[in-house]
Amino acid sequence: MIKQLVAVALTAASFAAAAAPETYVMDGSHTYPRFSYSHFGYSTQLSRFDKTSGKIVIDKAAKTGSVDVAIDMKSVNTGSALFNEHIQGEDFLDTAKYPTATYKSTKVNFDGDKVVSVEGNLTIKGVTKPVTLAITSFQCMPHPMLKKDACGANATAVIKRSEFNAGKYAPYVGDEVTLTIAVEAIKE
Repeated sequence: MIKQLVAVALTAASFAAAAAPETYVMDGSHTYPRFSYSHFGYSTQLSRFDKTSGKIVIDKAAKTGSVDVAIDMKSVNTGSALFNEHIQGEDFLDTAKYPTATYKSTKVNFDGDKVVSVEGNLTIKGVTKPVTLAITSFQCMPHPMLKKDACGANATAVIKRSEFNAGKYAPYVGDEVTLTIAVEAIKE
C-alpha cells in the first residue's frame, strides 16, 4: 500500500513538473509589429516598429498562457526619416507624450496544442481597447542555433486608429489599420 501511494505521489509530482508554465522572452531581432492602411485609396502603406520587448507564458497542459508586449513607438519605421517624424507627432502617435504602446492578454485560446487567438487590451496614446489577435501560425521547438526551446507566431488584428485618438485625415487616409505581428521568443 505504501509503495502504491509513493508511486502515485511520484507520478503526480512528475505530471505537475511537466505541466508547469513555460516563459519565453521575445527576441527583439525577430519580433516586429507591422501596420498597414489605405493611403487615399491609392495604395496600402506598410510600416513597422523596430523595438519590441515582452514575455509569453504558455502552459500547454493546462491550455493557458499570457502575453505581455511593449512597443517602442519612437522606433516607427516608415522607410522615410521625414515621415517617421511626421507620424510621431501629436495627430498620430504622439511619441513625446506616449513613447510606449502595450498589449496585455486576458486569455490565450488553444485548439489542441496550438494557440489560435489571444484576447487582450491594446493601449496606444493612453487609450486602452480590447483587441483579439488571430494567430495565423504558431510553433514551438528547439532553436537550431541557440540550443534552447523557442516559440514563434504570426498574429493579426484590425483596429480603428480613430479609437486611439490618432484619426487625423480619416477617412481619406484609412481609419482601419491592419496589425501584423511576427514574434519569436526564447525560453528563459
